[in-house]
Amino acid sequence: MTRDPRQVEPQRVEPGVEPGVEAPYDPLQLCVYATVALLGWLLGPVALLVFAGLGFVGYRNARRAGLLRSRCKLGDTRLVLLYLGLLVAAAAAGIALGWWVW
Repeated sequence: MTRDPRQVEPQRVEPGVEPGVEAPYDPLQLCVYATVALLGWLLGPVALLVFAGLGFVGYRNARRAGLLRSRCKLGDTRLVLLYLGLLVAAAAAGIALGWWVW
C-alpha cells in the first residue's frame, strides 16, 4: 500500500515549547553532581564504597557484554575498572581503619 502524497505528517511539538524556539539548557547533571557531593560529605567512605561499588559492577557487566571503550575520560574499560576497584579498596580501608569521623 502506497502513501498518499497529499497527506502531510503533522509536526510534533513538545508540550509547552513553541515551534522554532530552542528549549533552554537543563543543568540536570549539575544537580546530580551536587547530590553525590552531599552524600559523599555526609556519609564519607560509606558513600564512596557504595558509588564506586555500583560503578565497578556496572562496568564489569558492560565489559562482559562487549563494551571495550567508555565515554569516561580514562577510555579503556580496564582502566575504569582498575580506578573503581582502587576506590572500593580505599573506602573499605577508610571504614576499617576508622577514618570516618563525624
